[in-house]
Amino acid sequence: MSAAEAPGRPAAGSGGESPPPVLTLTMNPTVDICCDIDHLVAIGKTRAQVRYVAAGGGGINVARGVARFGGRATAVHTAGQEIGQRLNRLLDEEGIDHLAFRITGETREAFVLFETESRRSYHIVPRGPRLDDDEARYCLDLLERAAGAHRYVVASGSLPGGLRDDFYTAVARRVRRAGSRLLLDTSGPALRESLHEAVFLRRCNRSEASYLVGRAVHTFDDARTVNEQLLAAGAAEIAITTLGELGALCSTGQGHMELHAPPLPGEPLSDAGAGDGMIAAIVTRLAEGDDPVDACALGVAAAAASMLTPGTEPCDREVAESLRPAVRINRLAG
Repeated sequence: MSAAEAPGRPAAGSGGESPPPVLTLTMNPTVDICCDIDHLVAIGKTRAQVRYVAAGGGGINVARGVARFGGRATAVHTAGQEIGQRLNRLLDEEGIDHLAFRITGETREAFVLFETESRRSYHIVPRGPRLDDDEARYCLDLLERAAGAHRYVVASGSLPGGLRDDFYTAVARRVRRAGSRLLLDTSGPALRESLHEAVFLRRCNRSEASYLVGRAVHTFDDARTVNEQLLAAGAAEIAITTLGELGALCSTGQGHMELHAPPLPGEPLSDAGAGDGMIAAIVTRLAEGDDPVDACALGVAAAAASMLTPGTEPCDREVAESLRPAVRINRLAG
């Protein structure tokens, strides 16, 4: 399923093979252009070596990660104009199953610069196109028709201009109506507005969690406060707050689990793909029948492994699985 679609018209099926268990949604995808440079200069030209060009954006990165972990996923995404056509070609060439929803605005390009002298990464991301009300409605219709064939739906990433802040609330309702489970990973007003609708799993990083509670989130105790609020409000069955180098807190109605991040076997290069790598590992293992805590433990290992790769490159599966035994799990009392 790869050709760009007319608004509101789903792509044809992919044949006799059963649909993948995971569907991902990316409303504001990118074409990621990742380059190596010696160092940035203020005057004159900075010479660059292109490392790779790939389709990107939250849900697309998750679909790629699911494949890395041995699962199968279909990516639903917008695609507009010339860059949107390039996005589709890149996904086709990579072999990622996808459903493109054609929009009138142009898909954005993002740039990842890895400075070899400082070993730092810079992720430069434009805002992207604006969608109108008809495009938003058609995309929701396409998502609902597609979601019923998949056990899990992952909505990840920012929203493009023109969409209401409660767009992911509408996504949650459509996914539930289709009989699927939604994993949501977003930020800002879209995150706050989405709390009005229950989802299966929510992931927040420290910045997003701080935004929700109005104060800094640094520790596992801080994360517990956030997760308890999400569970008490009925906003999630599983709440995960990530704490960077500390790890993550995974909370359900049965209690809270601290998952301490493993020591890195190398120098951290970038955290740009850590969240998507985590969600990819979690949803892959959930689809295989693992319980949420075990799935989240691999997610923490995947996030750590992602930091060993520059830019938005997905983590190495073997590295993530080798780090999993070092993820220390501590069940909290009460």
